Amino acid sequence: MIQINGERLLDDLRTLRSFGAHGNGVIRTTLTDVDIASREWLAGRMRDAGLKVHIDGVSNVFGCSPATGPALIIGSHSDTQPRGGWLDGALGVMYGLEIARAAREQAGTREFAIDAVSLADEESTFMSCLGSRSWCGVLDETLFEQARNADGLLLTDALAKSGYGDHPRTALDRDRYIGYLEAHIEQGPYLEELGLKIGVVTTIVGIRACRVQFSGEQNHAGTTPMARRKDAGVALFEFATRLRTLFQKLATEKTVWTIGSVELLPGAASIIPGEAQLNLQFRDEDEQRLEAMMAAVHDLATTLAAELGVTIDVDSGREPIAPTRMDAGFQTHLGEAARTAVGDAWQNMPSAAGHDPMVISHHLPCAMLFIPSIRGISHDFAEDSHEVDIVTGCQVLADGAARILSAVDG
Repeated sequence: MIQINGERLLDDLRTLRSFGAHGNGVIRTTLTDVDIASREWLAGRMRDAGLKVHIDGVSNVFGCSPATGPALIIGSHSDTQPRGGWLDGALGVMYGLEIARAAREQAGTREFAIDAVSLADEESTFMSCLGSRSWCGVLDETLFEQARNADGLLLTDALAKSGYGDHPRTALDRDRYIGYLEAHIEQGPYLEELGLKIGVVTTIVGIRACRVQFSGEQNHAGTTPMARRKDAGVALFEFATRLRTLFQKLATEKTVWTIGSVELLPGAASIIPGEAQLNLQFRDEDEQRLEAMMAAVHDLATTLAAELGVTIDVDSGREPIAPTRMDAGFQTHLGEAARTAVGDAWQNMPSAAGHDPMVISHHLPCAMLFIPSIRGISHDFAEDSHEVDIVTGCQVLADGAARILSAVDG
């Protein structure tokens, strides 16, 4: 077993938190000064651990073990949301460092090849999962050249300013790695509410998104009789109400859907809206259920348009994201490690949030581990986890990594 140093892990997490700290939270968006400073600090900590370090051309930070043989790479992302929590991503990065470092320190595990990584821009400041896309060789170069942040800054200019733009991009070494492991806060309420300490991820949910456009007839709000109206706003709200009922019939407990934005045009109190639109997203771990939900959206649009005398168009412009299965063998090893550490206080579970393994799993076996989030809060300054859970999660992941590598060597 790889025996991690819990206090050292917590100290490193606290230091990483200081880069961009805002109260209990952190603002450390991609390629800002604090993000760059945190990457340089992380590179130094990796060197101190005896790892060979390089920061590549998209700002991925790699710390590679000198050990040879089948290798695991463990990590996550250290960039944050614009008003983010201190553990989202950072937890997995520090687990990677601590496990790689602890393995090097102990005679019985020194030959385990365990690398650590902080992947760039998982949080989509410029483009989602930039680091993992680049590493896996699936980065769209046209999108890369065009990518900008919310302030209009080009990604290529930000990389040039950082100095990383001149670095070569690191490509996945398929001859070295047998898999990728990532730990994360759950970002949801289930583990805490069930009194569990560990979640072993089975699937990262698939995502469907669409924009629904309603076209009616703009007219005077005072002089147009109700029976003669073709109100796009009424159509929108009727659509949202009926959709909830339809989705409840198709959903499981963990299916989620969100109408994230609504717009009525022209948006004046004395004008019947002639145009309206909403943006809809839904997530589930089952591809067939996602397809059934999308079919329900289209069927409802057809039915409601006929009833209300309006036009309803469904634009599924965003590329659908299919559910991503984690490696079954790796799940077994992580489950055994969890059982050893916490008895029955763990479960298999899907991830309802997106993560870098959605990209990496197409190129390398992946597994993920969750620890409880206090009150299920994430993407907020209030995001937190108990220190004992942080340490326990790292030890479970370290044990799981050792089991995976031992099985290969054996």
